[in-house]
Amino acid sequence: MNSSMNPSLTYALLLSILMVIAPHSYHLPLWISGLCVGILFWRAYLTFSSKALPHRWLLLLITLASTTAIVLNFHTLFGREAGVALLMLLATLKLMELRAARDAMVLIYLACFIIITNFFYSQSIPTALYLFATLMVIMTTWVHLQAPRIALKPRLRIAGMLLLQAIPLTLILFILFPRVQGPLWGLPQDAYASSGLDDKMSPGSLSRLSLSDAVAFRVSYPNKIPRRDQLYWRGPVLWEFDGRTWTPGRTVMTINPEFTDLAQQIDYVVTLEPHNKTWLFALDVPDKLSIPATLTYDFQVLNKELVNARIRYAARSSLVYHANVQEATRQIQRALQLPKQFNPRAQQLAAEWRGSGKDDADIVRTALAYFNKQAFVYTLEPQLLGVNSVDDFLFTTKQGFCEHYASAFVFLMRAANVPARVVTGYLGGEFNDIGNYYIVRQSDAHAWAEVWLAGQGWVRVDPTAAIAPERVQRGLSAALPNNSALPFMERNPPHWLQNLRLNFDTLANQWNQWVLGYDAERQFAFLTRLGMESITWQKIALNMMAGLGVMIALFALFMLRHLLARQPDKVQAAWLKLCRKLAKAGLPRATHEGAQDYAGRIAAARPELADAMHDLAARYNTLRYGALNDAQAQREFLQRAATLKF
Repeated sequence: MNSSMNPSLTYALLLSILMVIAPHSYHLPLWISGLCVGILFWRAYLTFSSKALPHRWLLLLITLASTTAIVLNFHTLFGREAGVALLMLLATLKLMELRAARDAMVLIYLACFIIITNFFYSQSIPTALYLFATLMVIMTTWVHLQAPRIALKPRLRIAGMLLLQAIPLTLILFILFPRVQGPLWGLPQDAYASSGLDDKMSPGSLSRLSLSDAVAFRVSYPNKIPRRDQLYWRGPVLWEFDGRTWTPGRTVMTINPEFTDLAQQIDYVVTLEPHNKTWLFALDVPDKLSIPATLTYDFQVLNKELVNARIRYAARSSLVYHANVQEATRQIQRALQLPKQFNPRAQQLAAEWRGSGKDDADIVRTALAYFNKQAFVYTLEPQLLGVNSVDDFLFTTKQGFCEHYASAFVFLMRAANVPARVVTGYLGGEFNDIGNYYIVRQSDAHAWAEVWLAGQGWVRVDPTAAIAPERVQRGLSAALPNNSALPFMERNPPHWLQNLRLNFDTLANQWNQWVLGYDAERQFAFLTRLGMESITWQKIALNMMAGLGVMIALFALFMLRHLLARQPDKVQAAWLKLCRKLAKAGLPRATHEGAQDYAGRIAAARPELADAMHDLAARYNTLRYGALNDAQAQREFLQRAATLKF
């Protein structure tokens, strides 16, 4: 059976579906994208060649096979990934049974719905602009479905006008629609991407993360800005080592940490990107936070729930401090535990340091001097390490990234009976002088150590600074002898390109703050500034309904005024007058009957009127619905309609 659908409408629907599913090719398995594109090309070929659409049994077979493949791939039909994959396949398969206007409307609705799924993955400005362009294509397709005789340019103009008319209503809904905590719909767990630091560290984990230039968080400083070597953003603290991987281990203390001699206080505001973990990032050591959070015994800041949405908080830290000077015995013992069966040479070296009669502070200095003088290399591409990873690193390869140095240093400290632990987080950041804030990226991920010294408490020690001080002072790119492995924009790009990037990031930051970050707190603050006192959800809802009512009333008045001001259509009036005259002659026009059909029926009943009626019907359609706006043609039509004899 051949499809009777207009080919140009079919191509427009193909384009609409292609545009809404194209961004998902970055997230879903290749076979799903390939299958969808194959179906789209198949439908385009059938339209071009005017061949019959496939039988329903074949479509049913493809649907069942595709659904089974999705279940086998994702082990479910629910969740973000599986749900989006199923929607994509169903939308493309629907094109294979496109025969009537009803099918076209279903596809348009599907395209509008699938647009929303793209925001599950990205809510950035480029995504919003792309999806706006996609919506423009969908609206143009809808106009084409409703008025197939209109040319492409007027179609685009009508679609654009419809979208522009929707902007005031959209703004009212955006400003006044009551914000709720959390997502509007209960999204499944896989709707929240996990990115950034992990709660474990092994050789290569941070060096792989440093290859990403994705933003981890942004920081603004209302007052003074700390020195770059003070920008240690604390994340997960790692206590236990199994010979290769460091992990936090089991929490054994629930009491509050103790800080003394606090000095050099600094205030800052962090806008943290979602990472689907509980930890927040703060400079050592935080003593004030604007959101409910927990400060653990090892100075981690933990949110009450997973950070699966962008979060903004103000904090204050003291950059000079003494932490847990009177440390509990259980924590000291925990910071000395080592797997004795690994890395015998490192254990022997540490025993020699301890046997020389040095105190703990001297051993720390000795270890840093060892790293500084033994020709170690700071690199993103170290050699692979064996079972005794610390021994291989210290005595064989001598090449590593920050996790290699932090891991080896803490191992040596514990082997020398100096309590130590690994701290992961971020170091430094890129200052955006256009927006006046710091950008901390995943490439700024870093690991360092903390040792416990009697009378001083926990003291930060960064062994990377002994090998590559440029990493602390100037950033990752300056510290690497060969930075070709880094993302292009992290390799000191041209100044104009760097400025372009910072300008765009400033714009993205404003978008995050005022559009994506327009939560319940900001909504209440904004409405309060507008003079709305004692705000409640009920008042917000009533104001929203009132605003929508006013906008609709204004629009209705505008349209009514436009209709009243419009001059009567002389062509239509002449045609209707002719129809009334024919009706009196026993040839009435049915209410559903178009001009050509009516002329054809009159020609069959009164052959002598055939030529005149067909000519009048053609002229009427051209003047009424076509692009012709010629005064001479209008006068000729009016004259012929008025002088028709029957």
